[in-house]
Amino acid sequence: MRSLSGVEAAKQIATRGLKGLRNFASIFKIDITGVEIGVEPEPGLADSGDLQYDLPDLFTLIGRAAQAAGRGWILLIDEVQYLSETDLSALIVALHRMSQEGLPVLMVGAGLPQVARLAGEAKSYAERLFLYPAVGALDPVSAALAVEKPIIDEDASIEKEALQTIVEKTQGYPFFLQEWASVTWNNAEGSEITVDDTNHSYAETLALLDKGFFKVRIDRLTKAETQFVKAMSDLGDGPYAMGDIAKAMGRTQQSLGPARASIISKGMIYSTDHGYLDFTVPLFASFMRRQN
Repeated sequence: MRSLSGVEAAKQIATRGLKGLRNFASIFKIDITGVEIGVEPEPGLADSGDLQYDLPDLFTLIGRAAQAAGRGWILLIDEVQYLSETDLSALIVALHRMSQEGLPVLMVGAGLPQVARLAGEAKSYAERLFLYPAVGALDPVSAALAVEKPIIDEDASIEKEALQTIVEKTQGYPFFLQEWASVTWNNAEGSEITVDDTNHSYAETLALLDKGFFKVRIDRLTKAETQFVKAMSDLGDGPYAMGDIAKAMGRTQQSLGPARASIISKGMIYSTDHGYLDFTVPLFASFMRRQN
């Protein structure tokens, strides 16, 4: 809104929007860091204290100012699953109004597979408002290209078998590809990366992932929750039937309900289908088994 207030065609609407933002920040006790709002508040504008009323009002002012300026506004949110139901509901209501009024406002959110379900639970019409494209692991061709192209760009090469080993063992997961390829590149002595270079770098890559990527996730869990995911990993690779997990732990499915819900909320696991769970990142089961 501060940017749009500098566009003559949108100045009046954007200035009013800044007044609303000042009210909104005051009501919800938000610190608008680095943004000076030298305007007087306007009573009754985005100051009800109800997020489902105030947020759509703010979005509307931004949308109308952007439209007047011949521009658009895109809102990018990562880890959408961590939004509270109240916040997510208000966000959906605001975007629904943008759709109804045809204003140039878009949102792109990223999150775990349960995002679609959470949005539907927050507002039933969310499934009609959004598209939910799945972003998974890279296919083998893309995974190989991600590793090989930077190597070729540096006037080096990688043996076909070495490249195939990285692609297969990482299961195309981008961060794992990046880590293993990076360690292999640093360890290789010649201009051609060999399968021996790749194999010798594997243990070091696993150690880096275990101490960083995986450890950060397991540290979020309580002791009881750790036992839950350990029971999952001991069953092999997922998806895992909830009944099998309960049996392995000597518990009833009902008694494991709270732990299941908590681990899902922490982004460690997700429901792949009714009665089935899986880890949100690949190779986590292998990590848990290595801890044994």
